[in-house]
Amino acid sequence: MAQGPIDLDRGAEIRVDASVVPERIKVAAPIFSPRDDHVVQAGWLMPGAGRTEWFKDFDSGPEMLVMPAGAFAMGSNNYDEKPPHRVSIGVPFAVSVTPITRGQFAAFVSATNREMGSGVYRMGNLWKYDAKCSWRNPGFLQQDDHPVVCVSWHDAIAYAAWLEQNSGKRYRLLSEAEWEYCCPSTTDTAYSTGMEIDSQQANFGQFANGTTPARRYPSNLWGLHDMHGNVWEWCADDYHVDYVGAPSDGSAWMNDEAAWTHSEFQRVVRGGSWNCNPVNLRSCGRNGDDPDLRINTHGFRVALDLSPAMEMNR
Repeated sequence: MAQGPIDLDRGAEIRVDASVVPERIKVAAPIFSPRDDHVVQAGWLMPGAGRTEWFKDFDSGPEMLVMPAGAFAMGSNNYDEKPPHRVSIGVPFAVSVTPITRGQFAAFVSATNREMGSGVYRMGNLWKYDAKCSWRNPGFLQQDDHPVVCVSWHDAIAYAAWLEQNSGKRYRLLSEAEWEYCCPSTTDTAYSTGMEIDSQQANFGQFANGTTPARRYPSNLWGLHDMHGNVWEWCADDYHVDYVGAPSDGSAWMNDEAAWTHSEFQRVVRGGSWNCNPVNLRSCGRNGDDPDLRINTHGFRVALDLSPAMEMNR
């Protein structure tokens, strides 16, 4: 995690390529919102219009919005966030509107009989292992609309595979680059909310005692909720100590050889959680954890590949 003073200089930044005019794309799904828009109900969604348009592949699955293609400056001049580098996202892709909720994850566990067991790490006054806690009992009160916690990277991968099995589509975890693209800031701001973030915009800090409903706080400009705080989100990538050699196409960066021996098998988490300080919630902020770790600060969201079967409507 980043410590000490934060350098916001990331060089020239482009969040969405202004030269590309978004086109509606055809999405094959049975459930769309809004239900009174005939264009949307026919499956034609506008990339970047996630505040008003989303789809679902089945009732117990997550609501998904369409992200546009574009390019941006990833990283900063701080610690494991450097060097800043340009990343281009070549095609639209879909992302879950919120982190996967407890209710959505429960449907997966019920359908697959996945063995989740008990015994997780939890945060009270101090971190500790609690043999009695689990994703159903994380150490604080949750409802089905809260982000699921106490799930490992492997649990998240299994959930995405279940979505794929039920829909016939390629669901997966976001790459780290896609995650940062979905959490837009500018060259001189640390958050999608601006230079600062407060308790009216995200769930975090010394007065937070656990998760909150995934839609409690305002969405960002794409229509995504909880990109800052509430839960750290597992990404597909192996954790690297910097961005030297990172892909420039937005794909997940998997290890050939890790830079740190002890981080060799760590996976990236992004966004910060309910118990974090603001510095950990920054759009560029990142960390790595053991993929087997089940802890009551960690959850995930999913992505969906829309190409190559994607149709464009000019």
